[in-house]
Amino acid sequence: MSESYGIKAYWGGRPESAEECARRAETFFRLLAECHPSYTRWYEQNNSMRKALQLGFEPTHESFLRFFGKKKYQSGSDGFSFAAWTGHVKQDQGGMVMLRCGSKAEVAPNFLWIFLPKEALGQEQMLREPVVAGTLRALAVAWEPEWAVATADGLWDELSGGSRLGCFLGWMTYFARERGEVPPLPAPVRVEPVEDKGTLVTLTSERLSPGNPEHVALAWRIQELLAERGLFRLMVHLPAVPKA
Repeated sequence: MSESYGIKAYWGGRPESAEECARRAETFFRLLAECHPSYTRWYEQNNSMRKALQLGFEPTHESFLRFFGKKKYQSGSDGFSFAAWTGHVKQDQGGMVMLRCGSKAEVAPNFLWIFLPKEALGQEQMLREPVVAGTLRALAVAWEPEWAVATADGLWDELSGGSRLGCFLGWMTYFARERGEVPPLPAPVRVEPVEDKGTLVTLTSERLSPGNPEHVALAWRIQELLAERGLFRLMVHLPAVPKA
């Protein structure tokens, strides 16, 4: 069975220039390339697959400065949006990155999404702990998000409970240092620092599956422990809507 997995990271209003965003993007793609060979070639995203395969680029500081200088990649009055694809046509290879950065907006925070390939259980190439953890570390070091999660769509739906951003746990979850201290957690959970940026919590060394009742029970148990420490406070506080 193949399940859809992804990584999503968010950080609140952080106005940054094209220069600053380009520096972060270069660092991210350089570190990402060390995680798996599929992350060494990149193409600009395009509605036409044929066209996209003609838009290869080197993820350098200069390339991102050029992209962020184009109107198509400028997001409203501030910030930048960009999407890149590894060029792999098959679903069980490669992936895609989408990001919004440099914005001071609080209600619509900056984000980075990574779409991972669909791989059958027992046949993982990229959906393995070293690759996914390395990807989360690259993301944390380069972009310094407040919260990031790597998980299956099914677990996202179940554990989030329809709540706003930053309120649930995944297969792997990153908490910025400003969110608070992550306590020691029972085996098989691992708690590891990410430089001086924050903490990475990994529930299981094998791929966490929504089809495995033991995995789901473990996720709920650890989520409750971390919720008691206040680590799942809301990232986005929407303004109250006055009653009619």
